[in-house]
Amino acid sequence: MKLSVEISMYPLQEDYKIKIKDFLSELNADKGEIEVRSSNMSTRVFGEYAAVTQLIDRAMLHSMEKYGKIVFVCKYLQGDARELKGYD
Repeated sequence: MKLSVEISMYPLQEDYKIKIKDFLSELNADKGEIEVRSSNMSTRVFGEYAAVTQLIDRAMLHSMEKYGKIVFVCKYLQGDARELKGYD
């Protein structure tokens, strides 16, 4: 099953830009067939359900273990949102 996820990260510490860049690096490392699109407000992840959820889980765990308390806001949509008119 295809999955689309929009995720925003809110570090609760100083130097938040470094923490966000590190999270994005984790998302983009070894992503395989998953597409990751980042903008200045959120990041969108597209691909097979299991692969997308495993990638996001790994990146979130890395950030929380490294930096402590972080808020992640995620929106999950079954299907490929890239096919929706006006999504971009």
